[in-house]
Amino acid sequence: MDPPDFDDAFAARLDALFAWRRDVRRFRTTPLDEDALRACLAAAHRAPSVGNSRPWRFVRISDPARRDAVVASFARCNAQAAAAYAGERAARYRALKLAGLKEAPVHLAAFCDGDTAAGLGLGRATMPETLAYSVVGAVQCLWLAARARGIGVGWVSILDPAAVTEILAVPQSWRLVAYLCLGLPQEEHPDPELERHGWQPEDRRGAELYER
Repeated sequence: MDPPDFDDAFAARLDALFAWRRDVRRFRTTPLDEDALRACLAAAHRAPSVGNSRPWRFVRISDPARRDAVVASFARCNAQAAAAYAGERAARYRALKLAGLKEAPVHLAAFCDGDTAAGLGLGRATMPETLAYSVVGAVQCLWLAARARGIGVGWVSILDPAAVTEILAVPQSWRLVAYLCLGLPQEEHPDPELERHGWQPEDRRGAELYER
């Protein structure tokens, strides 16, 4: 099979996809199309992984009691995080919307299976963390596939990983890498929400290339 021709027009559209990928916190409660969700998961499974280990394990959380327990974990961790700030910065923190857990129709937890037999340990003897990095790559593939379909994704990191692992009753060898909210976004913006709401100024230093 001949490879497709990724021309300049496609490259420009791909750049636009990257530019419009956002960390969404404001969701509609409208249910997601199941076929679209499955397509996003299929894209995640095409991600590269160290030694072709494919260590990602995605768990869909549909049980209301488990979802409520995750929301409670977020509330506890968010209160602790807010207490670390003082004065105006503390007030700004409390004004931020940092998760869409209650509104998002789909919750997905992405775990790294440390006991995966796939790959036979190839490529990670000196850098075992690449196993978790592979899961991050799968999350990014899912995120871009979702954005291309008009689906918003929010990565919730203000959680207790041990508590979430217990809530979801997954194997202890699975390490939580990402807790994701998915749904149709209430609004679309070209700039990150934290910049838009004054938490931090625009910063594009990540585009720099260092020479050695």
